[in-house]
Amino acid sequence: MRTVQLTVFWCFLVWMPGALGWSAMNGVLWPQPQKVIRSAEAFTLPRSGFRIEHGPGSAAGANCSVLQNAFRRYYLLILPRRVGVNHVKSSRKSLLRLLVSVKTAKHCAEYPNLGDSEAYHLVVQQENATLTADNVWGALRGLETFSQLVSEANDGSLIVNKTIIDDFPRFSHRGLLLDTSRHFLPLYILFQNLDAMSYNKFNVLHWHIVDDPSFPYQSVMFPELSNKGAYNPATHIYTQMDVAAVNEYARLRGIRVVPEFDTPGHVQSWNKGQPGLLTKCYAGTKPTGSYGPVNPVLNSTYNFMKRFFTEISHVFHDHYIHLGGDEVDFSCWRSNPVIKDFMAKMKFGTVYRKLESFYIKRILDIVTANKKGYLVWQEVFDNNVTLGPDALIHVWKIHQYQSELSNITAAGFSTLVSAHWYINHDDNWKNWTEYYLSDPQNFTGSEAQKKLVVGGEACIWGEYVDATNIMHRLWPRASAVAERLWSDGSVNNTTKAYPRLASHRCRMLMRGIPAQPLFVGFCEQEYTGGWAKR
Repeated sequence: MRTVQLTVFWCFLVWMPGALGWSAMNGVLWPQPQKVIRSAEAFTLPRSGFRIEHGPGSAAGANCSVLQNAFRRYYLLILPRRVGVNHVKSSRKSLLRLLVSVKTAKHCAEYPNLGDSEAYHLVVQQENATLTADNVWGALRGLETFSQLVSEANDGSLIVNKTIIDDFPRFSHRGLLLDTSRHFLPLYILFQNLDAMSYNKFNVLHWHIVDDPSFPYQSVMFPELSNKGAYNPATHIYTQMDVAAVNEYARLRGIRVVPEFDTPGHVQSWNKGQPGLLTKCYAGTKPTGSYGPVNPVLNSTYNFMKRFFTEISHVFHDHYIHLGGDEVDFSCWRSNPVIKDFMAKMKFGTVYRKLESFYIKRILDIVTANKKGYLVWQEVFDNNVTLGPDALIHVWKIHQYQSELSNITAAGFSTLVSAHWYINHDDNWKNWTEYYLSDPQNFTGSEAQKKLVVGGEACIWGEYVDATNIMHRLWPRASAVAERLWSDGSVNNTTKAYPRLASHRCRMLMRGIPAQPLFVGFCEQEYTGGWAKR
């Protein structure tokens, strides 16, 4: 066994030649920008003199909370504290300022939306580097890129090469799904993931906040949902203030927060705080004491849903709500005599997909009335539910997902993909290459159809992850998805990507993200988990 391990190790070294030590500050970029021109000429960033400021022609100023917060945040990332190297003398020319200019300041006090520009133009030259963008979201992506350009010279000085970058994302929806029902995730984990997302240029947190096991969202209108449905109503809940804090933390990083409240299935935890919402299951003529999906034949169901989703529409600021619609088990509906009578009345026969479509159409109407858009899992499309033109269909089933994408886009709907990006399946380090090579536009269809793919999401479902292991299970493997969604489709060589990803992983460690290793080696600055500061 030892011989086999050594053989694999040395084969890997042949495949990936070079040193096994990776630097967190070596100017490596991840995800790869669209266009980079870099010179050998380098400038020194004086630790006591470098500044990030608004450019003279910028539409934004000191009252722009997004940029002011980002300037402070990135200053600390670019100039990490180093003992004994604050006064290193260098013969290089100095870079004194990064001047950031945006064409419009309208987003300074707003939330990002699907389709907002994230393009930027970065020029690094002597004395002043310039970063220009259409809006603050592009400026945030450019600040991240500039921070990655900075490297540490042998003498301890910080340097950045003369560089010109024109960059923009390939896809507008670049998401990460976090599941907080199967295991509760404390706020600091959500914040830590939002930080990691910003380092990788993700821009959507898909918050799968409730499911069968628990209901941690604390509703104002229906407090019993969490009082009786959460694992612990005192500790394992997200209050309105918690949700507001996540929304704001994400906004300051240019990240949308899209909540998912999945119905009519995956709702067992709802029944504890809202009796009568779910369908009673029967064995013959007698109730079994168990419950199935939401009961779709009662007026009380829709009265509840109208009030609940009106609240959600005000609590979460994104235009979209994910309404789920997947994996509905029809067996309980089939057993219930009231539902069977309703099926006969509606002339649905025994086709329970029609009943599911009846329910989902009513929910879509409720959400639309609140002036919200919606995402749904692919089953909703498969079951021929009538959908609005701005619906987003989320493809998750890996079986025949390419034909699914062809069918959805041929029908004129926009779509996003997660089929190959279920990161919770296992923690095999090699999976990053599979994620990296999976292209959302790899299906048969016209160019017009492929343009309907707005992006995709990495998903980490919560059966086997909580605060103890979610960060290293996710990162840096989710980074592979990030580059696939941001960079040009031609950037797809795993051999070339490996050393960049290994260095980026070290950079995440340096920034407090406990990303797991990709293979044998070391980071020059290993993760300390805070112990080094004690």
